Amino acid sequence: MTAAPPWPGSGAGRQPAGGPGPVRAAVVLPWERDGRAGGGRAAAARLAEAVGLAAAIGLVVVHQAVVPLRGRRPASLFGEGQVAGLGTAIAEEGVAVAVIDGPLSPLQQRTLERAWKCKVIDRTGLILDIFGERAKTREGALQVELAHLEYQRSRLVRSWTHLERQRGGFGFLGGPGETQIEADRRLIGGRIARLRDALAEVRRTRALHRKARQRVPYPVVALVGYTNAGKSTLFNALTGAGALAGDQLFATLDPTMRGLVLPSGRRAILSDTVGFISELPTELVAAFRATLEEVAEADVILHVADAAHPDTLVQRADVERVLDGMVEQDMLDADWRGRTLLVLNKMDLLDGHDEIPPVGQGAAAVAVSALTGEGLAVLKAAIDTRLAAGMEEADYALKPEDGAGLAWLYRHGEVIARDDGADAVHVRVRLSPAARARFEERDVTA
Repeated sequence: MTAAPPWPGSGAGRQPAGGPGPVRAAVVLPWERDGRAGGGRAAAARLAEAVGLAAAIGLVVVHQAVVPLRGRRPASLFGEGQVAGLGTAIAEEGVAVAVIDGPLSPLQQRTLERAWKCKVIDRTGLILDIFGERAKTREGALQVELAHLEYQRSRLVRSWTHLERQRGGFGFLGGPGETQIEADRRLIGGRIARLRDALAEVRRTRALHRKARQRVPYPVVALVGYTNAGKSTLFNALTGAGALAGDQLFATLDPTMRGLVLPSGRRAILSDTVGFISELPTELVAAFRATLEEVAEADVILHVADAAHPDTLVQRADVERVLDGMVEQDMLDADWRGRTLLVLNKMDLLDGHDEIPPVGQGAAAVAVSALTGEGLAVLKAAIDTRLAAGMEEADYALKPEDGAGLAWLYRHGEVIARDDGADAVHVRVRLSPAARARFEERDVTA
């Protein structure tokens, strides 16, 4: 029996053994007249993003084109003349991989591969391949493999010719046996079930970690945003951490957490998460539930946007669309906007604040440059204010010898008044409801 094609990814960016030189690629953007294929973007910006995605897995783009569509052909996506013209360019440039920046049906993929005599992948396959390259932790690898297998299973219908064979019957059962496609689907289904079990265990472990953090109740601040918006650079600037930060798409895949000290002295946990992108495969949103739960549990969500990008407004809408999708999947509370602060990053690339893009009516935003440090103090103060809004004031009279209790209040709250008396230390402090409940479990008051 022929096994299902192996994970990870399409292998688009990997050079076959013994193959000389880099993998040459073509990037083709199907563009409908109403612009629907670009999600509101300009064609040039959408094509540039696709070229960046291809470069992210080491492909060398030697040909790129925007191809206008009058209608989507069920068998080939493009018209006959367009297929022939692209095929000529692909042959002349020695292209090994053609990337179609949009969805392809299994039939369309197979038709184009036969016509162009090269490997063809669509946008979803390319993103999955990038994630397969970038996943470093066991959790990340599990999530990517699950997403890839879900995608692969949907393509078992007509995409591979070897699946048309049939196997013999089993012993006395006789009959025609199961088709190869059924066998491969069964193997993939079994692996998917095991991956889901493993990720359920990851979610349980992560829930235990969150519960442990609640016992030492530091608030959580989560970074979200479009890929390459500068989240990791901002994360490093705020925390002094050394998280991977580069001018590339999906530089961060696995979540990273570090401590953050705010102007009031309050401590928080800052979480850097995977970047979003337009037309993010639904398989990935579902598979990355364990990671995205960090966003769901956050006290404050920082939506980091690239203020200098020409499509910044559309990118912000894409991120919000993914978060709304998490609400529909019961992964996020519907009131997430109420605890979200918009961070307009990369201000160093703009000439001045007059160029700041609009933020929307009633939206709160802070302009920063994670690279130069501009606006970071204002951002920390804004985070402090957001956290304080959900805190409660309480008055305590502590025994003079209870230095540990007093230190705990300073560490986990914001002491706003203190009076050292002979018999007691009177303090007024702001605490989160969880911190206040935990402190009042102690019998240490005077």
